[in-house]
Amino acid sequence: MIILKLIGESFRFAFDALRQNKLRTMLSLLGITIGIFAIIFVFSAADTFRSKLQASIDKLGSKTIFVQKWPWGGFGDYPWWKYMNRPVPSLRDYELLRDRLEHAEGLSYEIWANERTIKYRSNSVEGVGVRAASQDFNKTWTLDFQEGRYFTENEGRAGSPVVLIGALVAEGLFNGEPAIGKSIIVMGRKLNVVGVFKKEGEDILGMSQDKNIVMPLNFAKGIMDIESDRYDPSITVRGFEHIALDEIESEIQGTMRSIRRLRPGVEDDFSLNKSTIASNQLDTMFGMVDIAGWVIGGFSILVGGFGIANIMFVSVKERTNIIGIQKSLGAKNYFIMLQFLFEAIALCLLGGLLGLLLVYLATLAASAAGFEMILFMKNIMLGIGVSVIIGTISGFWPAYAASRLDPVEAIRS
Repeated sequence: MIILKLIGESFRFAFDALRQNKLRTMLSLLGITIGIFAIIFVFSAADTFRSKLQASIDKLGSKTIFVQKWPWGGFGDYPWWKYMNRPVPSLRDYELLRDRLEHAEGLSYEIWANERTIKYRSNSVEGVGVRAASQDFNKTWTLDFQEGRYFTENEGRAGSPVVLIGALVAEGLFNGEPAIGKSIIVMGRKLNVVGVFKKEGEDILGMSQDKNIVMPLNFAKGIMDIESDRYDPSITVRGFEHIALDEIESEIQGTMRSIRRLRPGVEDDFSLNKSTIASNQLDTMFGMVDIAGWVIGGFSILVGGFGIANIMFVSVKERTNIIGIQKSLGAKNYFIMLQFLFEAIALCLLGGLLGLLLVYLATLAASAAGFEMILFMKNIMLGIGVSVIIGTISGFWPAYAASRLDPVEAIRS
């Protein structure tokens, strides 16, 4: 109960200091406010961006591995010359993997052609991603349809002129009319629409199916070279959920080395990419952003800490006779010390809460401008925690000095 009364009294003293010396107190709190605002704003922006990127990466699946020519990365000292002469995954690689892998739930061969124009009568949609995939594409990716269905086994095997289209493509071509059964022009060929993907919304990594179309791989053989490097061929393998990812990856690596006839000790001439690679790169990148946030806000907090220490020394000086009276009435040293320490913490909390309020207003402004930004609870707790720590550090020495005053000398002052 004594501690609770101390805390309540300390907050009252802090508010009295703010009321009686508004300008002095606000200027002292300004450093804490700016520092908390800088740190939490950077963290909130980074965490919002990170969560959107992670949501996109999660679409790849935790047990999905991509057999490709190029390893994911491309930042800093990426040795592109080392991978440039690698062969792309071939149909032979795909067929042999399909026959030999035991831990694969689904396996598909895919190619990708960017920025194509799709037409239906007088309507057209530009910048559409054209993808061709083997029959198990629906087993390696999670597909949801708002209209129609996936390819049948016969359509995939025969290379029928059928196509799956994204929701934005359907809106641009058919203006709200049903898409199923209509014929569209893709790369000079007519294809019948059999399915429309469910609208996913904007994706920060561009992995949304909204502006993509998918045709059977056997049909694509007649209009493009499906093993050409220009179409970035890849083999997607989704492992069984009960099998560890490392075990799935090890099986794929061993099988690919056998298919490519690589001798022991020879480096792989293919890359096995997975979502954890992208997640680790995100952690590294945003770790640097977090450090920048601490550096930016740290200087302001340091200045604010000196300001709080200064205002507490002034407060001790102004209340020296009161401290003497309290000690003469039996107040212990720890009571006096905690009283001023809690007051310093209360002042820092006021500055920190003001900084958090500014961050919240900034998130509202950013959301109104079209960039959704979230103030996460962990960042609120971080701001409060940093304020308490700075208040404790800044207020310790003034509080200690107050607790060591001689009661007689203090009353005489």
